[in-house]
Amino acid sequence: MQRLSGLDASFLYLETPSQPLHVCSILELDTSTAPGGYSFERFREDLGARIASIPEFRQKLADSRLNLDHPVWVEDDAFDIDRHLHRMAVPAPGGSDELADVCGRIASDPLDRDAPLWEMWVIEGIGGAEPQVGGPMMVMTKVHHSSVDGVTGADVLARLCNTEPGMPPPEPVDGPGKADPLQLVVSGLANLASRPLRLASAVPATMSTIVDIVRRVGSGRTMAVPFRAPRTRFNDAVTRGRAVAYTELDLADVKTVKNRFGVTVNDVVMALCSDVLRRFLHDRNQLPGTSLVASVPVSVHDKSDRPGRNQLSALFSRLETQIADPAERLRAIARVNAVAKEHSTAIGATLLLDWAQFAARALFTPVLRLYSGTGLARRPIHNVVISNVPGPQAPLYFLGSRVRAMYPLGPVFHGSGLNITAMSLTGKLNIGIIACRELVPDVRRLADKFDSALKELLDIT
Repeated sequence: MQRLSGLDASFLYLETPSQPLHVCSILELDTSTAPGGYSFERFREDLGARIASIPEFRQKLADSRLNLDHPVWVEDDAFDIDRHLHRMAVPAPGGSDELADVCGRIASDPLDRDAPLWEMWVIEGIGGAEPQVGGPMMVMTKVHHSSVDGVTGADVLARLCNTEPGMPPPEPVDGPGKADPLQLVVSGLANLASRPLRLASAVPATMSTIVDIVRRVGSGRTMAVPFRAPRTRFNDAVTRGRAVAYTELDLADVKTVKNRFGVTVNDVVMALCSDVLRRFLHDRNQLPGTSLVASVPVSVHDKSDRPGRNQLSALFSRLETQIADPAERLRAIARVNAVAKEHSTAIGATLLLDWAQFAARALFTPVLRLYSGTGLARRPIHNVVISNVPGPQAPLYFLGSRVRAMYPLGPVFHGSGLNITAMSLTGKLNIGIIACRELVPDVRRLADKFDSALKELLDIT
């Protein structure tokens, strides 16, 4: 058995029916490349063969009332692929609007904690075409955030993909093993007893970080401050329903803007999101006079030796939405991003991971109820979560079908009911948007604005 880290487990403790904490992706597939042609039965068979090399898909949670530490992962001896793989047809005429509605409904439902924490939905009938004759098909995946972050989630998807159709699956990989109830309790007790020692080692680094933050505030070299973001329509307690939208941009155009302004691809992505949010709120006479603030997840896999699937930190960056001129706004975003990255690096890659280890599950429920139920969520920590994930540029084949696009969808949280995630893939920038349906029912209007936002930057000479 494998014990969850504090950060992994926090996604379990924070989950509620209105705040499901899984991560999703929508894959657009070209079934004409599938060896022997596409059929759902063959797709199911191929997936089953690959699950032998993906222990994350065969493991479930185990816990005990006597366990004083976080839950553990164990092998699911009763694993049944039909409990996780589903098939459906998108309603006619099978366009992007109908597909987005289907994906929003799938994203709204929490995963079953009595089974491995993932689902896969095969969605046929795109554009009225049949995948059996080479038509397009969509696959939507759901994996709980306690099991994967951006990097580990990409690794799982990579084990379902090949660079050529028809390649054999990877070699089988052993899972975490069975649960030993006594070992679960005893090791949990030992971990609890060692917490004071770990706390003593974390305090000096924390105090040093606090001193550094104070100095940076005095010199103006600090990232955006949490809880100082202006309130918008998507900053409130979230409800269960999710709305999904997606769009695609030419990565070469994004890089043209990057080179012209001497900034990074991530700066351009942030500027595009800023422009889209600015227009969206301005059109509704809801644009705040101060800048929106984005929370940007940062992978620390290459800087951490801590246990756990989630190796994340975060930085807060201003989107400079108060600036009307798009060129000036992009340059300002590049400057604040550089300061935010420097500040985030100074804080230390493992500080969040270390403190998450001390999180007690009994604390999360009352704190979450207080935050979501008393109006505190209306004073947001940040306005929106924005992620930019670099993906492979070589062609990918998902169980034999060519991947045309992959739209990632992160979770939304109380106080911040909007998440925008971009992923570069084979010359395109795929952008997935997910929101609380009640707070942002017209989320597709956001997706529609990315083309014009990029064109505006391209037209600047």
